[in-house]
Amino acid sequence: MRILGIDPGLRITGFGLIEKSGQKLSYVSSGVIRSGEGELPQRLGVLFAGLTELIHAHRPDTCAVEIVFVNVNPQSTLLLGQARGAAICAAVSQQLPVSEYTALQVKQAVVGHGKAAKEQVQEMVKRLLNLPVAPTADAADALACAIAHAHGGMGLGALATAGRRVRGGRII
Repeated sequence: MRILGIDPGLRITGFGLIEKSGQKLSYVSSGVIRSGEGELPQRLGVLFAGLTELIHAHRPDTCAVEIVFVNVNPQSTLLLGQARGAAICAAVSQQLPVSEYTALQVKQAVVGHGKAAKEQVQEMVKRLLNLPVAPTADAADALACAIAHAHGGMGLGALATAGRRVRGGRII
C-alpha cells in the first residue's frame, strides 16, 4: 500500500510518500510545495495543483492529513484550515480515501509521546524509514503522518520494534 502524508500549511505544505508491505515501511518521496506570494485563491490553487500533480505522478492508495490545531491568532487558523481544505480536495478529487490525524496522534505513533519536539519527529522518521539524513521539518511531519496511518493510528503499540527496546514510552 502506498500512503501519501500531508502536513498542510498555507506558505509551505509538506508531503511524504511511503510504501507499506506487511510490517515493512519504505520511503518513496518527500518534499514541500510552496504557495508563493499573492492572493489567497491563487495560493490555494498552487497547493491544489501541486498535490494533484504529485498524486498523478506517484499513484498513492490512500492519504493521511494532519488536523489543524487552533492557533492563538484566529486569522492564522482560518488560513491554515483553507490550505488543509485545498489538500483534502486534491486527494478527494483523485478518488483517494482521506484519513485525518491530530499532531498528538502522529507524534504518539512515531515518537512514543505526544509532546515530542520537531527534531525528535525528524530523527524517528529518519530511523523508521532508514534514511541517510533526517528530512526537513515539513517533510518529516508529512512522512510521520503517513507512518501513523500505516500503523493504523494505534500509536506505539502498533510500531515494529524488532531490534529496539521500549522504555518510558519511547523506542530506543
